[in-house]
Amino acid sequence: MDMLWSGWGDPAKAAPLPDSVTGLLRDLLGVTPRESGPAALADIAPPAPALPDEARTALREAVGAPDFLREDAESRIRHTRGKSTPDLLRIRAGEVDDIPAAVVLPGDHDEVLAVLRACAEHGVAAVPFGGGTSVVGGLAPTTKRPFVALDLRRLDQLLAVDEVSRTATLQPGLRGPQCEALLNERGWTLGHFPQSFEWATVGGFAAARSSGQASAGYGRFDEMVLGLTVATPEGTLETGRAPRSAAGPDLRQLVLGSEGALGVITAVTVRIRPLPARRIYEGWRFASFEAGTAALRRLAQDGPRPTVLRLSDESETFIGLAQPDAIGSAELPQNPGCMAIVGYEGTEEETMARRAVAREVLLACDGELIGEEPGDKWEHGRYNAPYLRDALLDAGAFAETLETAAFWSAVPGLYTAVRDALTNTLTEAGTPPLVMCHISHTYENGASLYFTVVSAQGEDAVAHWEPVKRAANDAILAAGGTISHHHGVGTDHRDWYAREIGPLGIRMLQAVKAEVDPSGVLSPGVLIPVR
Repeated sequence: MDMLWSGWGDPAKAAPLPDSVTGLLRDLLGVTPRESGPAALADIAPPAPALPDEARTALREAVGAPDFLREDAESRIRHTRGKSTPDLLRIRAGEVDDIPAAVVLPGDHDEVLAVLRACAEHGVAAVPFGGGTSVVGGLAPTTKRPFVALDLRRLDQLLAVDEVSRTATLQPGLRGPQCEALLNERGWTLGHFPQSFEWATVGGFAAARSSGQASAGYGRFDEMVLGLTVATPEGTLETGRAPRSAAGPDLRQLVLGSEGALGVITAVTVRIRPLPARRIYEGWRFASFEAGTAALRRLAQDGPRPTVLRLSDESETFIGLAQPDAIGSAELPQNPGCMAIVGYEGTEEETMARRAVAREVLLACDGELIGEEPGDKWEHGRYNAPYLRDALLDAGAFAETLETAAFWSAVPGLYTAVRDALTNTLTEAGTPPLVMCHISHTYENGASLYFTVVSAQGEDAVAHWEPVKRAANDAILAAGGTISHHHGVGTDHRDWYAREIGPLGIRMLQAVKAEVDPSGVLSPGVLIPVR
């Protein structure tokens, strides 16, 4: 099933906002309903496909069947941009000026190579497309050339499982649930559950350095990757002969996070873990975000480390976003403080032992155990926030997220700087916001901050957001944060990424791109500034 073209996920799972939330939006933020809904898919008339005849012929030969090169309007619209709020607002308005000229669906590594060579020969750009969940402009290349969406959905197999080494080799078009199901039936799990899990793909996890909600226990996706097969216009790159190596720089780390700009990932070898026999998720309350942050840091640094460890600030806890299915519920506490979700997975004995020791640590940090009900609600609604965003847009609100990370000593200042940048910029523009935040991922040396901002849309919501996003990005770098922790760079963050790594760093990446992609056909303008 395809994702909703004008929103997130499965339309059957969408639900309107409770009256209590629409009333809050109206009274607190001045949000008013939109005069009209999204454009109808059938009413959008994209420009005619711009593929040169020679390119069309070469691409059809590359994929071996006419049906795997699609130029119809619906296929192209469904592959236009990603799922950021500006992306959705533009597609809902019927704006498709940057639509791909065609959608290409290769069936194996050799066909991917053939597609890239055809693109290079005929001056057509190619943008790898997995689940279409990018929220940073990763599917919107900066180019005047026609480009094709290189849809990898046909590469959707579990290629091998090595139970001795505890590894699995996966094709990039596998979506999260498919991947887990194939591993689970053999008694294994990848343990990677980002919010986009239901729709994002293995290739996307690798290309964007994804981080899942259970990263405290299982690690980030880039930490799971042991080997990669990559197709480029200049040939094939194979990486990963051993779990670790001192044979020069690790080229896996060059490909991970490259967002399709340096090649198309066609196979990923990952480490796997035994399917846990026990899962427990609990809710904890702290008096302040500062107190909760200190408790999370103690667990992250001194252990025992839970599998899931996240903390909502006062605003996010009050609204109920810590438990998306509970938003607007009368069950929410009147003086909630800050909600933490702490989860444990593993064998029965190991899980219960880790929970017992972690409880002692959290109690010593003045945490209050609420019980398993908040944890169960979080688990049930852990993938629902993007649906909530669609409902907010339907109600006339603007809702967007952004994330960053820093060392523990910089986290308090980063939190304040980004929150103030969002609040001040939107207030000055006449749309005072609600800004919420949670610590989404923890490490021994630092943590990630994930912000959600809701406001009225203004007359032109996309233009209204642009200076706000710039102000937040500037604040992130000034406060010592990284421009992205797990969403990636795309085109939206590219200029700030260039500032983060400096001119020499950009020249290094441009030099690599010139070697593997001398014609510049791979995701032009994504991640790496065009020379």
